[in-house]
Amino acid sequence: MTKKKETSHGPVIAQNRKAWHDYFIEQKFEAGLVLQGWEVKCLRAGRAQLKEGYVVIEHNEAFLVGTHFSPLTSTSTHIKANPTRTRKLLLHREELNKLIGATERKGYTLIPLQLYWQRGRAKLEIGLAKGKQAHDKRADIKKRESDREMQRVLKAR
Repeated sequence: MTKKKETSHGPVIAQNRKAWHDYFIEQKFEAGLVLQGWEVKCLRAGRAQLKEGYVVIEHNEAFLVGTHFSPLTSTSTHIKANPTRTRKLLLHREELNKLIGATERKGYTLIPLQLYWQRGRAKLEIGLAKGKQAHDKRADIKKRESDREMQRVLKAR
């Protein structure tokens, strides 16, 4: 039996926990980000939010839309910082082709899951996801609560 290697991420900058509640995550991809200098500084300070973000594919390129990187007060005076600007994602051509096919033909959505450092570079984990209905969310909550109750009972014994 061979074990599959899990990729080890560096320190996590931001997570999108709501994504796991609202979507079924089918597959994950790692993408690089094209950032400006002030954005790297605010990421090092941990000032990023992924909650409202999503990924759009236009002209065979992927873009991160709707995320908020709060600029620091020490940001340069000659640069006008736009905290919600669209940022380009760096993906391999095969991955982009796979994502284009899934979003256009199969009705999937691309959402950011977490932002982290890897060897000094900011990386974004994006998920290929399908939206959950209300009854799916209730079923997940019910299952999670029953699992917790079983763990409590087993721990008490």
